[in-house]
Amino acid sequence: MSEPASPSRPTTYVWPSLRYVDAPGAIDFLTAAFGFVATAVYRAEDDDTVVDHAELAWPPGGGIMLGTQRESADWPASTGQAACYLVTDDPDGLYSRAVSAGAGVVREPVDQDYGSREFSVRDPEGNLWSFGTYAGE
Repeated sequence: MSEPASPSRPTTYVWPSLRYVDAPGAIDFLTAAFGFVATAVYRAEDDDTVVDHAELAWPPGGGIMLGTQRESADWPASTGQAACYLVTDDPDGLYSRAVSAGAGVVREPVDQDYGSREFSVRDPEGNLWSFGTYAGE
C-alpha cells in the first residue's frame, strides 16, 4: 500500500515516461499544444540540448516524465512509440489548441457510444495522444 498524500507528498503514482530525439522541443510542444506544465527539467551539464529528466504536470491531475533518447541510456525506449490517454473536460477546445500548435490529426473529436467525447493526435515525433471526457469507471 502507498502512504496517504500530503501537501509535501505528490499524489501521482503512475508516470508514463517517453523518450524524444528533441526533448527540449517536445517540452515546448507539449506545453503549447496540450497545456502540460513543466515542473522539472534537468539538462545534461555538458550539453543543454540533452534533457536527462523532465516532469510535466497535467493540470487536472497526473503527469508524464520524458527525456532525450540516447544510445548509452540505461533505458533504451524508442521515440514515437508511446500512446497516452488523458482526461479533459474540454476536448473541442483542446483539439483546436493542439491542431493550432501543429499536432497531426489522427481522429477529429467524436462522441463515443460509451459517453465520451474524444480525439487523437500525434506529436512531432509520432507519439499518439488521445484526449477525452471518459475518466474511468
